[in-house]
Amino acid sequence: MNIKRHSKKLIKKAIEKSGFELRRKLNQNTPTLSSALCRLKRREVDFNTVIDIGASNGCWSAELMKHFPEVNYLLIEAQPIHEPALKQFCHQHSNAQYVLAAAGAEESKIFFDITDPFGGVASYEPFKQNCISVPVTTVDLQVKRHDLPPPYLLKLDTHGFEIPIFEGAINTLPQANVLIVECYNFNIAPECILFSDMCRYLEGHGFRCVDMYDLLYRPYDESFWQMDILFVKAKRKEFSYTQYQ
Repeated sequence: MNIKRHSKKLIKKAIEKSGFELRRKLNQNTPTLSSALCRLKRREVDFNTVIDIGASNGCWSAELMKHFPEVNYLLIEAQPIHEPALKQFCHQHSNAQYVLAAAGAEESKIFFDITDPFGGVASYEPFKQNCISVPVTTVDLQVKRHDLPPPYLLKLDTHGFEIPIFEGAINTLPQANVLIVECYNFNIAPECILFSDMCRYLEGHGFRCVDMYDLLYRPYDESFWQMDILFVKAKRKEFSYTQYQ
């Protein structure tokens, strides 16, 4: 009887351990920002500077900094409401700087919808309400001005204004090893392209999708709305292996 009880305990522990390992594996592969950053860390992709475009109050950079604390951070944000938080973030982290401007194809001015502090939209045409005019800078100019070392990680949370931003990063983009872009399933703005077109556009610049996270479905009809896609260089080893296991 003692042998039987002991055997049952061993079997139970083995099952529990297997279940724990399975749950841990599933958690590692969930489509969340935290799990995606863990996977990025394991890939050992090299970058010395993070350029966080659409940085809001710095919360995204703060999450990334948990995994990559030693690199440089440049936060670019258009909405003045976030400047106090950005100042505090950069005061707390000596490796971080911020620029209060929209990113675009060239230095100018642009209109910005400030209805949602975390969902602002840039436009060449003025909005009917909650509209302000903000300065526009380019990624290339800020990289040169702050003397930021390559290679780069570029993150865009810019609500459909991605292509003009990439046009203003023609010197920076070839020196980037990671791109993280919020992409959409609907044309939410005049300059917006669909996620499938974004993949083709960036493939033309030598990048491929290796991960995605934070899939969002709209409440209106539960249709897929947006996700964040993580791109790396198309020549990386991940894409030379075509098997599942």
